Amino acid sequence: MNAPVLLTAGQPTGTSTLLAETAARRGLGHAVVTPETAARLAGRTLHWYGGPLAADRFLASAPGCDLALLEPHDAWLAELPREFTGRRVELTTLSDAWGSTRPQFVKPPSDKQFPAAVYADGSRLPTGGERIDPDTPVLVSEVVTFAWEYRLFVLDGALVTASRYARFGRLDVAALGADPHEPEVRAFAASFLAACAGSLPSATVVDVGLVQDPDSGVDRWAVVEANMPWFAHSYAADPDSVLDVVLRATGPLGSVSAHDRGFLRSRSGPDGTAARPVAG
Repeated sequence: MNAPVLLTAGQPTGTSTLLAETAARRGLGHAVVTPETAARLAGRTLHWYGGPLAADRFLASAPGCDLALLEPHDAWLAELPREFTGRRVELTTLSDAWGSTRPQFVKPPSDKQFPAAVYADGSRLPTGGERIDPDTPVLVSEVVTFAWEYRLFVLDGALVTASRYARFGRLDVAALGADPHEPEVRAFAASFLAACAGSLPSATVVDVGLVQDPDSGVDRWAVVEANMPWFAHSYAADPDSVLDVVLRATGPLGSVSAHDRGFLRSRSGPDGTAARPVAG
């Protein structure tokens, strides 16, 4: 019987290389996507690690490919109680964000159509380009300072591995077990994951951080964002556990649970714009 295959995008990253090595050690196959990949791997169980644009292009070129991708809902962060976000967060459109006259943090919810950053006002936001139009969804939040930031890999509502990835916006990677805030990170993760049970796919990535409030002098833990496991750097997280999350978040449609079917990514047409549900 042929082993499942982990597909990775053509442009390798440190995480894709690490996951490919981990998959090989566990007896899975690995293939880098090329124009011939779909035909060569027809009938095999496929999983995916790579960007959403690369995934859309591959799936558009292989309409018969049985590969379902899970992702959090665009509105998840905006709908999370403020006790977990620590700030005002709104899901809106790029055209609405253009009208802002004050600094705000703006990011696409999942796809990376433009850089997530603090924009001094709406006039600094992009006004055109590939896959950008006035109706492009964006998350807009008030500006806060995250002193420490951590990436959590979550499976079935539980934290399975994590890594610190930044301090004061600068890359600073360390395994969670080597970080002084490990107990606080785990406690906060358990709290918000219990509170938002059912609002996330069974396999997901959530970034959290410690917010510094210069006015009150009181630091607080907050959710930064939720991400697709199949497009998330692993940093210093355990690669075997990361691969477990990626394998659950990508794979045959028939293996997707009833709960997770509510988090299926839509497939795009060859031009990358005409979407249709993966579930058909």
